[in-house]
Amino acid sequence: MFKTISDPADCEVRSVIWFLNAKNVKPAEIHRQLVQISGENVMTDGMVRKWVRQFNDGRTNVHDEAQSGRPSVVNDGLVAKVNEKIRENRRFTIRILCDEFPQISKTVLHEIVSNRLNYRKLCSRWVPKMLTDVHETK
Repeated sequence: MFKTISDPADCEVRSVIWFLNAKNVKPAEIHRQLVQISGENVMTDGMVRKWVRQFNDGRTNVHDEAQSGRPSVVNDGLVAKVNEKIRENRRFTIRILCDEFPQISKTVLHEIVSNRLNYRKLCSRWVPKMLTDVHETK
């Protein structure tokens, strides 16, 4: 019996497809062998056929190609402006910040406030997550 491999990396699965395709194994047989070793959720039969087609067309790289994606609107200047607005009025809400920065969505503003600036809500006042000695004595 075969030794099973749980949760293989995508590039490992593609490497197996590339190897078996080079040995002229049919895509259906490649899929059957992958399922036999790695389980039902490894890759669909259609995806195996797609990768076999790409390897037959001359592709040799088994890794993902860089994706363009959506460019991020968050930059250091924007984070500094949001921080400045917060320091002007600590009793703000994300909705108030949305009025100040209408070009930015609420989720992006929340991500800036909570993840980039590390503010947490404390009794209707936003405070830095890590308090300094001066803050603790006050």
